Amino acid sequence: MKFQYILELFGTGFFAVSGGLVANRKSNHDWFGVSFIGFITAIGGGSLRDMMLGSYPLSWIGDINFLYAILIGILLTRLFYNQLIKLQKALFLFDSIGIAMFTILGVEKTLGLGFNPVIAAIMGMFSAVMGGVIRDVLTNEIPVLFRKNIYASACLAGAIFYLILDYFNCVRNINIAGSMSLIFAIRVLAVKFNITLPQFKTQK
Repeated sequence: MKFQYILELFGTGFFAVSGGLVANRKSNHDWFGVSFIGFITAIGGGSLRDMMLGSYPLSWIGDINFLYAILIGILLTRLFYNQLIKLQKALFLFDSIGIAMFTILGVEKTLGLGFNPVIAAIMGMFSAVMGGVIRDVLTNEIPVLFRKNIYASACLAGAIFYLILDYFNCVRNINIAGSMSLIFAIRVLAVKFNITLPQFKTQK
């Protein structure tokens, strides 16, 4: 089983956990509601990426294992919900791991389809953030993309870092691990030290 495939399954599961935690915390949804939000969070970004790239069938439609990964994520959320919700950084942790995985997987898939590296970086970012954006809209939250915390820009930085290392023929698995770690580190440091991007100035 390919390393990339394993990462994609784990990333899907992590996003399902993230979506499930948000859904239940917001309004104590029933099983279907939590499962639906977890499902949309897990497949939203990748599905939008594949549709824009014209890659069919969509990953979760062509491979039932992605649905199993989502189901396992939802079940784990239910079984360990009380433990997870007590950890203030649980949602942040799962979300950060998820975006790190999906950014690099999105970059690799786009490159594999023959697209320009610039497009690959953008698609990697889309893969990572759009599931969370849809999740926030459905749960009546301000989309994470529009909050002050560094989010999409961390994904873009990791995608560019991956492309640079790939250009210099870095060992693939090392490149994947290093680029994912960079995204995760940027997210953690940005939240820990309240680092934000400069505001877009408007004329007074």
